[in-house]
Amino acid sequence: MKVNPLGIEGAWEFVPQQHGDARGLFLEWYKADVLAEAVGHPLGLKQGNLSVSAAGVVRGIHFADVPPGQAKYVTCVRGAVLDIIVDVRVGSPTFGRWEAVRLDDRERNAVYLSEGLGHGFCALTDDATVTYLCSEGYAPQRERTVYPLDPEIGIEWPVDGEPELSPKDAQGPTLAQAREAGILPVYDECVAFRRSLAERRA
Repeated sequence: MKVNPLGIEGAWEFVPQQHGDARGLFLEWYKADVLAEAVGHPLGLKQGNLSVSAAGVVRGIHFADVPPGQAKYVTCVRGAVLDIIVDVRVGSPTFGRWEAVRLDDRERNAVYLSEGLGHGFCALTDDATVTYLCSEGYAPQRERTVYPLDPEIGIEWPVDGEPELSPKDAQGPTLAQAREAGILPVYDECVAFRRSLAERRA
């Protein structure tokens, strides 16, 4: 498995080696030891999620309060999505920056994003099926959203016209509004939390 650090600190792409023959193929889409080596600590798996989306649907931008936040290991098992990672951590050198990785059922790659990073995606095909391995379970009181069409962030969503959003995402605050409201993660606190996870491993 190849590991590619992304341009936002705390995010990586994982590209599996696929073994195919006349019967089909086999791959290891998640390896705990490889992830722990890249990230600095194991993924404390608490929940697995799956979503199915029609083409043009945008989900996100979602994140959770840190600590404990919610790290995610995300892959697309059917169809294709453009996966988006947004640095919403106040004080980060890349605050407000976003990065895109195509996830699909051909390359079968995955992305890992650490606690405190914002996440979303756009379905590029109908029935785009995405799975998430999460470090924490869903906790509504800690879940946050930033408006995915915020012009300050400027994500280039690959859709014609307006993307389809959930009511919650459509009503989410802009990045500036979320910062003013004090609901964004703090970069130094996110780094300290990750360091504590690494120290528990040692």
